[in-house]
Amino acid sequence: MGDTAVPVLPTRDLARTLDFYRALGYTVTYEQTKPYVYGAISAHDCDIHFTSAPAGHAAKEEAGCLVMVDDVADRHRHFGAALRERFGRIPTQGPGRITRFRAGQTRFSLIDPDGNRVIYIARTEPMEMEYGGSAKLTGLARVLDNARILRDSKNDDKAAERALESGLRRHGAAAGVLDRARALAALAELAVARGNPDKAAERRADLVALGLTEAERTELAAELGAADDLEEWLRPQAD
Repeated sequence: MGDTAVPVLPTRDLARTLDFYRALGYTVTYEQTKPYVYGAISAHDCDIHFTSAPAGHAAKEEAGCLVMVDDVADRHRHFGAALRERFGRIPTQGPGRITRFRAGQTRFSLIDPDGNRVIYIARTEPMEMEYGGSAKLTGLARVLDNARILRDSKNDDKAAERALESGLRRHGAAAGVLDRARALAALAELAVARGNPDKAAERRADLVALGLTEAERTELAAELGAADDLEEWLRPQAD
C-alpha cells in the first residue's frame, strides 16, 4: 500500500462539527476535548480529522481538502437528502452548507460550520480542464463557457450572472438561437439560486419569446429544466 494523507482541519466547536458530518453519514471515530481538542470522522475509506483552530484564526471560508469519489452525482444526492432530513431544508447560505450540482458537473463543495471547504471531485474529471473562456470559442459561446466555470467550479453566481448579462448585450444579436437560449436558461437558474423569483420569471418569459422548436427544446432539455430542478432541490421538506 502507498502513503495515506489525512487532512486535519480547524474547528471552533468540535461537537457541532462532528454533528454536521454525522448527519451526512460519516462515522465519528474519535472525539476528545481534553487535554486538547481532537476529532476524526470516516466514510468510504476516507478519513478527515479536526483540531482546535489556532488562536486568532479568522472564521472565514477556506479550502480544506479535496475528496476524490467514484460517483460525484450520487454523493451529492445523498448529502442533499441527508441535510434535508436533518435540517428540514438544504442549507445553501453561510457555513454549514452545500453547493448545488448540475448535470455534467464534476465537482461540488461542502462548507462545514467552521468554514472548511471540502471539495468532492469525480475521479474521472480530466487532469487538464479548460477553466472558462476557451480560445477555441467565440462570442456568446465563449461567454457561456466562462460563466460555467464561474458558476460550477468557483461557486460565484454573481460573477456568472454578470458575465452572461454582459455577454447577451454584446453578442446576443449575432448569436444563434441555441446559445441565446442557453444563456437565458442559465440566467433563470442563477436568479433562482440568488433568490430572485421575479428575475427568474422574466428570463423564463424571454425563453418563451424565442419560439424554440420542439427539436430545439429537446436538445436543450437539461438546460431548460435547470431552474425548475433547482427550485425543487431547494424546496423545504414537507411537514
